[in-house]
Amino acid sequence: EVYWGDCDPAGIIFYPTYFRWMDAACWAFFASVGYGAKRMRAEHLAMPLVSADCQFLYPAEQGDRCEVQSRILRFGSKSFVVAHEVQREDGMALAKGSETRVWGKFDKGPGMGLRGVEIAGELKALFPAA
Repeated sequence: EVYWGDCDPAGIIFYPTYFRWMDAACWAFFASVGYGAKRMRAEHLAMPLVSADCQFLYPAEQGDRCEVQSRILRFGSKSFVVAHEVQREDGMALAKGSETRVWGKFDKGPGMGLRGVEIAGELKALFPAA
């Protein structure tokens, strides 16, 4: 639901809200296949964001109920692109965007030298084909 704090003074959704929703959707998407934040931290894994974009198609207003639908657009060897579509509950497309992230591993734990690592085929296979 779009809350008062998600909106600008005109009562229309403030654009950073979409980026926050896309980030949360990405983390939820990975959690849905067994790579939740706790596991990622325990295994010293990370998926830092290196690029994000969003097209605003139609304004959302306070009280609107929305859904973010996400899918893997492309896997590279060490990076991946997640496509997101935000729709209002009546099916109106509000925004679409994408995130490019790197699959990374900390050398000795969080905050200790992050480097990009090969994305395993087993991980890629957990996601529906793009």
